[in-house]
Amino acid sequence: HLVAANLSEADLCGADLSLADLTAADLSRANLSLANLIGTDLIGAEMSGANLNLADLRGAYLNGANLSQTNLSGTQL
Repeated sequence: HLVAANLSEADLCGADLSLADLTAADLSRANLSLANLIGTDLIGAEMSGANLNLADLRGAYLNGANLSQTNLSGTQL
């Protein structure tokens, strides 16, 4: 599992991270476009500047996640 993982600037385009536990992970400036994040635990995740273009976040847990300057265009929530 990926709790508190450092994935900053990672290219995760199209990745299937459904139901993953990314609590408190650093995803700042990561490319998560087209990623499957259905039901993913992103509580307290650092996601500033991440690209979530066309990502699927349905049912994801985003409490306390930092989404400042995040690209959410076309994202399914």
